[in-house]
Amino acid sequence: MKFSTASLATAAAVLATVNASSKLRSTNVRRYLSYEKVAGYAPGSQVTDHCAIDRDQAAIEAELAKKTPEAFENALRIYNEGGNSKSYAQVTLTTPLSTFIGAGTAILGRNAEGNEVAGKAYEDYQAGTSVIKVQYATTDIQEAYVQCQVGALTEADRNLSGCFAEQGDLTIDGKEYSYTYIPSNDNLNGRTIAGFSTGARDKMRVGCKGCPYEDFLYFYDYYGSDTYAHDWVTAAFAGDKTTFRNGNADFSQYGMDGKEQIIKKGTAYLNIFMYVIREFEDALDDCERGCINCNDDPVHAWDEGVCFYTGSIEGQDGAGDGSLLHQLADKRCADYKTCGVDGTDLEGMARLNYELFDLFALGNFQLQSGNCPAARDTTKRVAQKMYIPMIQGSIRYAYKMDKLQGGEKEAAEGAAFAAAVLPRIHAASPEAAQTIYNNLRVGASSTDSAAVKSAFESVYPALGITCGEMGGLWNEAEKSYYAGMEPCQDVSTRETETVVKNNNTLAIALGGCFNQGNRDSGEEQNTLAIALGCTFGALFAIAAAFILFIRNREKRGEMTFETWKTAEQSVVKDMN
Repeated sequence: MKFSTASLATAAAVLATVNASSKLRSTNVRRYLSYEKVAGYAPGSQVTDHCAIDRDQAAIEAELAKKTPEAFENALRIYNEGGNSKSYAQVTLTTPLSTFIGAGTAILGRNAEGNEVAGKAYEDYQAGTSVIKVQYATTDIQEAYVQCQVGALTEADRNLSGCFAEQGDLTIDGKEYSYTYIPSNDNLNGRTIAGFSTGARDKMRVGCKGCPYEDFLYFYDYYGSDTYAHDWVTAAFAGDKTTFRNGNADFSQYGMDGKEQIIKKGTAYLNIFMYVIREFEDALDDCERGCINCNDDPVHAWDEGVCFYTGSIEGQDGAGDGSLLHQLADKRCADYKTCGVDGTDLEGMARLNYELFDLFALGNFQLQSGNCPAARDTTKRVAQKMYIPMIQGSIRYAYKMDKLQGGEKEAAEGAAFAAAVLPRIHAASPEAAQTIYNNLRVGASSTDSAAVKSAFESVYPALGITCGEMGGLWNEAEKSYYAGMEPCQDVSTRETETVVKNNNTLAIALGGCFNQGNRDSGEEQNTLAIALGCTFGALFAIAAAFILFIRNREKRGEMTFETWKTAEQSVVKDMN
């Protein structure tokens, strides 16, 4: 089958765009192109294919909801094999390759209707190779990012309109090769939710420039497994016990109601959660400090992290009903009255998402401008905030089990949320983590929601989060917080209130000091003593207020005496 010169030129242009987004080497034109927003975030690269991972999550959830053995098998296959992200065809060439073909080489074929289909070589292939993978080209439009979605999807969910025909010719590096394959079996996927965990060792602990990544290490140290997320999910599918160092679960105690919750929350809040952080860390690994034109790769990795947090279903404005972490934050804000820009509403986008997307935009700019240290600080703040919905979910289901007669479903949800945050809690306080685990583990005989809430609150300062960010568990029927589930009070807030109270008391006393009226000569010595006492009291009040002021600035990371001195020295040095 012959292709015109114009067709080949078009294919080359399409693949040039695809390769620019996947390799991102020296071009700077990409940065000024306009890509569709991801829930309000403006990516600097093409990441539509990455955002589509939420379609796998949605497909898994749809199968699990059917609660039949066959549907659970379908969900397991989608988890392991995917269907929507990084689609490729594995074809057999009638005649082996005559020359070496590098990864990313443009390949052009046709679908069953005879329309042109563009792709690229999935990896390097030596001359003489007969079986090759051809990755389908993706577009900048999320709704139509790729038109070949097969993998492990059920027949009703498959889309073969943009797949290569069952047989025909492929034009590879200007030469035609005949091929055959089975479209329903040989259209596969290179990105899966299972892969986010099975590849974690080399991508997060030992094989990366910045390894080990801090947050992943919390989980590795606690569970004792690089593949803890995959272990959790597959054990739940099989109804087996986990064999972790800490935090074990026996899923044989659950029926399909419980397993559904364990699995769908595990895939999103264990597998995908950590991979989001991994992409941000990967961006930092590649960041070149002070170089404005050198950081396309880091920006692309950062964009990928935002996509894995958000997904494609949320849409460009974030108003969609997605399946990933963005949607979780929006759900929990309705339970904790932390929705809206100010975090005081019961509906709308979570304040957490507003704050995170501000940080996402900030991190993008910091990477583009080569401000790598600042981007690292931003990444740390992002990771800290991402644990908030996991804690909210844990406390919510602890309360349901303790006070609202929750059943297997609620118990499983609590166990899944706890599993997604226990390693971080354990790093701050093993005692607090043990309390939470004892009350929310699979098979817990009872649940003390007050103890769970108190254990979490004891480590908020270590986690870098506040009571205000967490909110309280809201009872909409009563228009008040559930008893004992009110928002906690941060230490700094309590200290401020205490000082204000003491200062008010002191002010009253001082008022008496300076309202002594006229005294006769017999009382002059007593008056002098009172005056001196008042003076020292006033000085003490001023000193106490100043100390509190400095302490609060330090907690917020603002400059104190030492950093002021350092900043002054830096300015003098720059002037010299």
